[in-house]
Amino acid sequence: MGMKLYDFDGMFDKKLSQYISKNSGLHSEEEWEDIIPAMYSKFGDTQIKSLGTSPRGYYGAMSDEQLIKCLRAHVKNSVPVSRFLCEAIESRPGCRPALVEILNGEEEGLMQYAVNILGAADEAIPAYMRILSCEEGDDDEDFKNLCADFVKEKADLAKEQALECYARGVRKPLMLEMLSSVKSHDDRIFDILIKEFRMGENVPMMAGYLASYGDERALSYLLDKIAEDGITYDEFQELKYAIEALGGEYDGERDFSQDKVYQLVQEHNRADADIFSAFTQGAEGQQGADKK
Repeated sequence: MGMKLYDFDGMFDKKLSQYISKNSGLHSEEEWEDIIPAMYSKFGDTQIKSLGTSPRGYYGAMSDEQLIKCLRAHVKNSVPVSRFLCEAIESRPGCRPALVEILNGEEEGLMQYAVNILGAADEAIPAYMRILSCEEGDDDEDFKNLCADFVKEKADLAKEQALECYARGVRKPLMLEMLSSVKSHDDRIFDILIKEFRMGENVPMMAGYLASYGDERALSYLLDKIAEDGITYDEFQELKYAIEALGGEYDGERDFSQDKVYQLVQEHNRADADIFSAFTQGAEGQQGADKK
């Protein structure tokens, strides 16, 4: 099969534009938002006369190697990559090694597609961690955040790399978040989370990580901290949540009337109460008027 690049999205957009111009009054804007994706999916199975097959059929006839070559060619030649090509690659487990190889390269455009197609696939986790272990600023932060989101879904597979990065001081806040997402308990992780919690630099965040990690041994540390004088309302709230998440309980009486965050929360609550009261009174007044 000759390698021809087709802008299927461009074909669809052209036909869609013609269809909408002829039928613009048939549907509301909200209805079009539901109709267009369904039309696009149907287009994927529509026979294109000049092609002799449908978009899905075109990619379905390719081998794994051809699909990857096609993706590379689309990106290299700035031809839009359709969802149909991505779907075809995603449906082929045999394409995963080539996608991971792309992640280990330097071609940013291709890497973005590889991440979106691979998602949280086990094979991709080490490559994501390699990307995340690079110095901050080396790559697009949004791209790194996407990699991080997928790693957190499979945090156990990234545990050793995350521990190594933490020890080297690489992206410590992110590594702490990843370690807190690990399901299998490990004393090394527990000790790190407790150490960071006791340092007190970000009590709400670290309390949340202890809650996420789920080791009940953290309860005594959380209870000691929440009983301290001088903690803020924000810290108190997160500590109480973490304690309850780990099966504990704290009923101590605390006075946060001088805390600025507490004052803002109370003002917000009063404003909400006033608004809903106005709605209720308005409804009652209208009912009274209706009775007259």
